[in-house]
Amino acid sequence: MAVQPLSDRIVIVPREEAEEKVGSIYIPDSAQEKPLEGTVEAVGPGRVENGARVSPSVKKGDRVLYGKYAGTEIKADGKEMLIVREADILAILD
Repeated sequence: MAVQPLSDRIVIVPREEAEEKVGSIYIPDSAQEKPLEGTVEAVGPGRVENGARVSPSVKKGDRVLYGKYAGTEIKADGKEMLIVREADILAILD
């Protein structure tokens, strides 16, 4: 099942976090911070502004930073994904 976002929405696959360990104690997933970095999986056609379509500034494969509480989490094809608006993307990483 492929996810095709609408309007100015972007599908992001969050970066995998390594299991965190302090000394000999493992930190459970529920206590760890959510990743704020991911890879763009799909891009919508863009928003309509004054009757003209404005294309998003990101493309599939870009590594991006996004806001801590941004978007909606979904699971598709066995992968955790996040759907965010373009405005929730803070930066494109090189």
